[in-house]
Amino acid sequence: MTQTIAPRVRIVVLLLLAAACALLAGAAPASAHAAVTGSDPAQGAVVDKAPARISLTFSEQVAMSGDSLRVLDPEGKRVDAGEPSAVSGTTYAVRLHSGLPDGTYTVAYQVVSADSHPVAGAYTFSIGAPSKTSVTVSDQATDDGVVGWLYGFGRYVSYAGFIVMAGGAAFVLACWPRGSGVRPVQRFVVSGWLTLTAATLALLLLRGSFTGSGKVADIFDLSLLGQVLQTKTGAALVSRLLLLAAAALFIAVLFGAYDKREDPQEKRDLTFGLAIGGVVVAAGLAASWAMSEHASVGLQAGIAMPVDVVHLLAVAGWLGGLGALLVALYRAPADALVDASAVRRFSRVAFGSVLALIATGTYQSWRQLGSWSAFTDTRYGQLLLAKIALVAVLVGVAWISRRWTGRLAERVPAAAEREKARVGAGADTSGDAEPDTTGDDRTAADTEADTDVDAGEQPDSRPADTERAAQLARQRAARDAARQKRLRDSDPNRFGLRRSVLAEAGVAVVLLAVTTVLTQTEPGRTEQDAKAATSSSASTSPDTGASGALTLNMPFDTGGANGKGIVTVDLDPARVGGNEMHVYVERPDGQAFDIPEVKVDFTLKAKDIGPLPVVPDHIATGHWSANGVQIPMAGDWKVDVTVRTSDIDEVTVSKNAQIG
Repeated sequence: MTQTIAPRVRIVVLLLLAAACALLAGAAPASAHAAVTGSDPAQGAVVDKAPARISLTFSEQVAMSGDSLRVLDPEGKRVDAGEPSAVSGTTYAVRLHSGLPDGTYTVAYQVVSADSHPVAGAYTFSIGAPSKTSVTVSDQATDDGVVGWLYGFGRYVSYAGFIVMAGGAAFVLACWPRGSGVRPVQRFVVSGWLTLTAATLALLLLRGSFTGSGKVADIFDLSLLGQVLQTKTGAALVSRLLLLAAAALFIAVLFGAYDKREDPQEKRDLTFGLAIGGVVVAAGLAASWAMSEHASVGLQAGIAMPVDVVHLLAVAGWLGGLGALLVALYRAPADALVDASAVRRFSRVAFGSVLALIATGTYQSWRQLGSWSAFTDTRYGQLLLAKIALVAVLVGVAWISRRWTGRLAERVPAAAEREKARVGAGADTSGDAEPDTTGDDRTAADTEADTDVDAGEQPDSRPADTERAAQLARQRAARDAARQKRLRDSDPNRFGLRRSVLAEAGVAVVLLAVTTVLTQTEPGRTEQDAKAATSSSASTSPDTGASGALTLNMPFDTGGANGKGIVTVDLDPARVGGNEMHVYVERPDGQAFDIPEVKVDFTLKAKDIGPLPVVPDHIATGHWSANGVQIPMAGDWKVDVTVRTSDIDEVTVSKNAQIG
């Protein structure tokens, strides 16, 4: 039975890896981690005249390129002019050509959120009246094709490589120092380093296409690679490569000088140095994820990033150490069997890792979900429930492994001792017989040689002796391998531990796949905010931002020199009571400029309220602000903005918006 374990191990691991890849391949494309919370004009709006520009408000800051905001006419031709720019906070705008005809226009956006994930989508608005449009908006996303799948798989492989390398090295250093000289364990850790390095290089090449066109042909575009290197994600990947160079030196010392040290004091000193250096390098590698993904943006980012680092290190210590233990149990030679004390030490390390995972995971769940309903109402929450269930299963199997560890004796069991004695006796007997047999062979050969010499022929026994020696060497090697396997498998407690650890590793593979998909999924808090924003947008006028904030863009022309421009009014949170108002004045080319005077009036004609005048204070070039702007009741308010560009040139522009 034990002779078929190794092939079964390979089959089970391959099946689990296939299942993990299927989970990744079948997962939905990476969701946007920044949601559109407002637009002007809004989705589905019908405006009387062509706007001077289009603006979008996101739930967080985003990175934009020249083609991040595109506006297409009913025939699919671009009508935006110039590159998009930040208007205020998280609001971004792009100017439009003047004199646009009536019809339905499509606004397509493709940006990168602050946590490095691409955000793509589209919506329509109409000028004058809706019309037919030839623009297809369903294919706007760029992260759901071959490049998106490859990028997601690369992320999975990079996580796996880090866990194997960091966790395997920690297992050797903290639990089983003798393992530094075991070849299968060395290969296990080195394979983690190679995997993480290759995956990081692949992610660097894929990143430009992943956040851009999504085309396979753009993977090797060096201009895109140059742009990636200037982003936060690119810097994180480059930093990871530099830290991997330090990790290579650490691994070389661990499996070289450390293994050869025989003096106890020298080995203790080197252990201390490797432990400090290893923790620093591993923490730096973990930070390359924490500083560029979910933890780096949103609520309490300053706390979330170090918490995420601890979370990743705990995962590596548990799952990576588990993989190293599995390799030691199945592949270590009989003269280097992992002992019960090493297993017990790893059990304590795993227990501490689980406690750290529970603490950091609870905080991350609260931060990313925000409510109990997000567990079931969002994809992120559903994946998190699946992850929690897998962790519970993993802890249960680990408890079984802990029981087997308790039964495992410190010394070789009596049965193994008897087997060793029996095999040793057999080896001595065969050892006595072999020389006799060999001697008989040599005597026959010599006799034949003597006969040949008498016949006048030259002796030729050397080829026969060489072939016989090679055959005996092969037999002896096979006998030694069988003896080592019997010694390794003779302890039923060790055999039970091997099976339970194999089951743990299988669950860990699937758990890692779910975790990878989770890191690419929009957090539940953001998804619920976006849903609330969409609902709010549907029940209010087109000029009301979905998040409650109000952004109004109004072109003006006072008729004098330099009298043309765009005035933008931001009202936050656009509700009954006190509000914060910002007014921005820009030239038609988007450049901010100052004017002598700006005034804003609010009028609610339905209730005969107003005008309520507000005179904002000048803050900076082209920027005015006012706090505590009071809106007495909800309704369809008329917002009048008076702009004076000289002593005699003045105009008032108006727009209606639902406030409250």
